[in-house]
Amino acid sequence: MATVNHNLSEYDFNSIPDASNMCFGIVVAEWNPEITGALLDGAVKTLEKHGALPENIHVKTVPGSFELVYGAHQMTLHGGYDAIIILGSVIRGETPHFDYICQGVTYGIARLNATSEIPVIYGLLTTNDLQQAQDRSGGKLGNKGDECAIDAIKMAKF
Repeated sequence: MATVNHNLSEYDFNSIPDASNMCFGIVVAEWNPEITGALLDGAVKTLEKHGALPENIHVKTVPGSFELVYGAHQMTLHGGYDAIIILGSVIRGETPHFDYICQGVTYGIARLNATSEIPVIYGLLTTNDLQQAQDRSGGKLGNKGDECAIDAIKMAKF
């Protein structure tokens, strides 16, 4: 989680396992593409920086954040992945829609992690406004995609 005292893109490079023999699935939401595209870019670059081969990083898109659960579930069933990363962005609006989507995705990914043999990394930004999302997708607080990639590598080695 990004805070004033913690940048999402900062970590000890030497503490990360080698990812050269790992395969990763990434499910990314098309909604808020400026944000989710930046998250995806961060995740892919970080996986590759730690040895993951481009041909072992498989990206699938879904229309919105709610569909991330279905996409991740399909990857757990059919992909042969060492870890799966979900990337999305939900920005609070004027209706309770934000709460329902965030809660549904959170519950769905938690359920997948409890029942699947493959770790699913939670990369859903849930922000109050666009600026907060930008700050966490490559802005002043780093990139949540970087953090998710590191988490995926570590959990694949768990």
